[in-house]
Amino acid sequence: MRQGLVIGNWKMNGSDESIRELVSGLVAEAADSVQATVAVCPPFIYLTTVAKLLADSAIELGAQNCSAESSGAYTGEVSVEMLADVGSRYVLVGHSERRALFGETDQDVGSKFLAVKAADLTPVLCVGEDLAQREAGDALSVIESQLNAVAGMSDANVFDSAVIAYEPVWAIGTGKTASPEQAQEVHQFIRAFVEKTNAQVAAKVQILYGGSVKASNAEELFSQRDIDGALVGGAALNAVEFATICKATS
Repeated sequence: MRQGLVIGNWKMNGSDESIRELVSGLVAEAADSVQATVAVCPPFIYLTTVAKLLADSAIELGAQNCSAESSGAYTGEVSVEMLADVGSRYVLVGHSERRALFGETDQDVGSKFLAVKAADLTPVLCVGEDLAQREAGDALSVIESQLNAVAGMSDANVFDSAVIAYEPVWAIGTGKTASPEQAQEVHQFIRAFVEKTNAQVAAKVQILYGGSVKASNAEELFSQRDIDGALVGGAALNAVEFATICKATS
């Protein structure tokens, strides 16, 4: 059975004071009865602070983005090596907001994915369709294209030691959620895609759901065969709710 995994993406939210309070609350709430692996992705500027606050807990550190370059004249960028240096284990790549708001292409995402793997960190590849693509019946073809962009840059083991997160873009920040059956359909498709190149990797790769996961719907989502956990946005900013989501993976 695959280990559950819940990752909180704090996006561009928080202050030094509020983040210290959030971490303190999360450590207290998640101290007992959480069997899943739990990670949080704070804004870059707070990574070191959060790493220190999590030092004596089982909660892992993640980053929201990275550069594909290891160093050089790339003002404003942060390399994977820097993220490793401050204790990050997970790195989100290809989040829908990076694709939509900052113009990241499938090629960009693939390069970042490989950079994360090369640094022995765990890439969390985000894939998903927007509302127009879903309504046109193109959801699975869009996701297949996003997966192919990564798979085509490496060998059959490309998804080994990686995580894939399905983000129905139309359900992020809208309060809408794909039904458990809709989510399962896509998760099953993703696992089948990986299985085409490596059945052993497909059996163990963790596939997370990332569309407005809340305490109220987490248990039902996690009951689906191919949903191994969640990439949580807004609910991750509330320690009690986030911990409840984490406990629902048990």
